[in-house]
Formats: sequence, structure tokens, C-alpha cells
Amino acid sequence: MVTKTRCTLKELMIASASNELREGEVVFVGIGLPNVACNLAVRTHALNLTMIYESGAVGTRPERLPISIGDPALVTSSLSICSMFDVFNYYLQGGRIDVGFLGGAQVDRYGNINSTVIGDYEHPKVRLPGSGGACEIAVHAKRLMIVTPQSLRAFPEQVDFVTSPGFLQGNHSRQKLGIPGAGPQVVITDKGIYRPCPETQELMLVSIHPGIGLDEVRDTLGWAVRVASDCSVTPEPDEAVLQVLREKLGSF
Repeated sequence: MVTKTRCTLKELMIASASNELREGEVVFVGIGLPNVACNLAVRTHALNLTMIYESGAVGTRPERLPISIGDPALVTSSLSICSMFDVFNYYLQGGRIDVGFLGGAQVDRYGNINSTVIGDYEHPKVRLPGSGGACEIAVHAKRLMIVTPQSLRAFPEQVDFVTSPGFLQGNHSRQKLGIPGAGPQVVITDKGIYRPCPETQELMLVSIHPGIGLDEVRDTLGWAVRVASDCSVTPEPDEAVLQVLREKLGSF
């Protein structure tokens, strides 16, 4: 039986990501779904969230959904504007970013992200854009959120290239190398929500979206995923949140 839902899976991903953001935090905003999630949060439950964009907009409150990191709407509503160097050097590497958002071509069972190559590095099937600032965000943000659609191709057991570190080989190998950030604390896909297992740091399914079966989750992952004993159905956003999402941020 198909479960009738009030929202689309994309809206559910955005609302779930928004719910992870807390009042008073400083977030490094990414373009795409993270951009919508952050702008939803400041309009609903995290009114004092500080949004920082890579372009140098700090503490911005855009009246509409910005379409890029260079959107003028970010400048006119910012507390300050600085250089990209200052964003990465002072805010990110200075330990002032609470939350970073990332996605990528591949995400593996330990939350490592690949945005460099598909296949062998020397002779790749596909060469991708690379890190940009993603590696620095993955290393220095106090916690990381990954938001990306789920497929067998995008979620292999092991990424072809570690562009941005998650938990590396698991079993606290990230911490042993002295990488400062806590790593990916949540991975939100169009199938469900994953969090790292405390013991092994392998991604574990903690919530499955309405209308999605466990077989569909397993068929779109490259490893035998562990399912939490208290795995639940992802709650849908209420009507007030959906109204903000659709009427104020509907251009996503």
C-alpha cells in the first residue's frame, strides 16, 4: 500500500535538513538544497541562525531565496561582507563554523565524499570538478551534514577517491589523524536519514521516508546497511512549514 503524503521527497529532504539546524548556530551555506534548508530554518524555528556564504556574505537575511553565492540579495541584507579568503581563513579554519553542508558524486558507508573522479584516478571514467572548498569544510566544520539523492551509483561501499573526509576507514580513524571537526553527523537522502554508529562510525539508517520500503533503501546502497533498532518513519513537515517552503522559497 502506498502511503499518502502531504509533501514531495525533495520537500521532506529540505525540511529534515532544516530541522537539524539549531538556534544561534553559525552555518556555512551551500547552494542547492542546503541553501533552501537554511533559509527555511531562519524563517521558522532558528531565527538567530547566522548564515555565511562562500562569497563573503556574513549574517545575511535575504528577502528571497538567493540563486547563487553571488546573488545581490545576499549583500544588501548582510551584517558584513568580506573576502573569500577571510571566510575560509578566519571563520572556517578559525573554528567558527558550527555546521557545514556538503554533497558529492559519491558518498560511502563511512561518509567519505568523492567529487574528483569516477574510476581510477590516473585513467578515470569521469573527471569531476574537484573539491573547491569542500575538503576544508569537511575538516573544519564542527559538524557536517550531507544532503544528496540516493542511488546505487552515488552510494558505493567505498568511494573511488576521498575528496572530503568523513570517517575515513571508520573505527575513529578520523580522530586518530587529528582532524578537528566531528565529521558527518547526519546524511539525508530521498530514501531516509542516516547517522554514524557510535562504535564503528558506519552510516546507520535511523529513519525511512514515508512511502519508501526497506528493500528500496537496500537496493540503492552499495553495502548491507545497518538499521537502527528504533528506526522510525521520517516525520513530514507541518502545514505552516510547507507554506513557507512553497510560498516564500518556491523557486527551488
